[in-house]
Amino acid sequence: MNLKAPRGTKDILPEETAQRQYLEQVFSDICQRYGYREIRVPTFEHTDLFVRGVGDASDIVRKEMYTFEDKGGRSITLRPEGTAGVARAFVEQGMASRPAPVKLWYNMNMFRYEKMQKGRYREFWQFGCETFGSESPEADAELIGLLDSFFLALGLSAISLEINSIGCPGCRESYREALRDYYRPKLHEMCEDCQVRFDLNPLRMLDCKVDHCHLLSQDAPVQLDYLCGDCAEHFDLVKTYLEHLAIRYTVNPRMVRGLDYYTRTVFEFISDNVGTQGTICGGGRYDGLIDEIGGSHVPAVGFAMGVERLMIEMEAQGIPPREEAHPILYIASFPSTTAEALALTQSLIREGFAVETDIMGRSIRAQMKAAARMRADYILVLGDMEVQERQGKLRRLSDGSESEVALTALSTLLARE
Repeated sequence: MNLKAPRGTKDILPEETAQRQYLEQVFSDICQRYGYREIRVPTFEHTDLFVRGVGDASDIVRKEMYTFEDKGGRSITLRPEGTAGVARAFVEQGMASRPAPVKLWYNMNMFRYEKMQKGRYREFWQFGCETFGSESPEADAELIGLLDSFFLALGLSAISLEINSIGCPGCRESYREALRDYYRPKLHEMCEDCQVRFDLNPLRMLDCKVDHCHLLSQDAPVQLDYLCGDCAEHFDLVKTYLEHLAIRYTVNPRMVRGLDYYTRTVFEFISDNVGTQGTICGGGRYDGLIDEIGGSHVPAVGFAMGVERLMIEMEAQGIPPREEAHPILYIASFPSTTAEALALTQSLIREGFAVETDIMGRSIRAQMKAAARMRADYILVLGDMEVQERQGKLRRLSDGSESEVALTALSTLLARE
């Protein structure tokens, strides 16, 4: 029997859970301030949702999905990303009938069979937001502003924003042809994947990680030169709004993102501290996705952020991890007072305090050491006399000071701390 976690997965121990819970709370608070509401969708979906939504030319669909046939003969895939599932729920649950815009956020685990590297796992967690119903550049800018506010709340700096526009289906078709014209005489020099991408979606060739292909892409045409008037105006307004929000950005004309559903605005927040690609968060507009999966036309914009990568960035910037919660009080007991200690502990817990007591049958000395290891603020030794008189000595562990306290007044005293 193999007792090791599968390659690409990890156990999240209590020490790390405290940091994750902190990030989750900050992200949830920021999202609520911006009017976003949490959504939770299934861990697996019908495979066709990702093939149609993410795109059959994407590396995710072609190489990285965990797909299997269930006992009913249906092709099922563990979600490799969040947007397609949220979009499916938006359509299936009739959310288009709600007042626009519909703003949703999520915190979910994803699954991709990809190469292991720093900050990349095969099971990983993402925060994400999706805005349905607005095609305006204001929605793009607001979403980027939410991320900027989140990073600010965490105390992060030295994270750069890169943006681009990859146009709409109309102007992108002329760009695709320009790319094919550029790559055609070079196609025999390129990797097998790029030769497949040439027919399926040549934009994916710009995203190839093979060194030689990447080098050949440096002189390729850029989408910005092929934008139609509406797309160019949309992108100009996004830039204007970001400037009014005092959010610095760099236009990266070669950014295409790794998912085929994107239209118009795409963006990434990048740092040199994370892996080889440096991307902490990425997103963009996907005005055609709802149509593609069978819904009516609803424009949308969203992003996803890797939690593991975010934690690496915080560590790299010297932001200390959140400590685990510790008890305010440890109640030590003798065998004759165990029942009373358990009852008093439960009573205080129900009043809202974090309180521990011994459940190991340890000596008083060992219980004292346990209280110190737990970093309890106070300790109360509950002996027969304390139970009889309903009063005891409360010791502050930081300085050893003691004070007499009635057991019935414990909650009042602890509430002052």
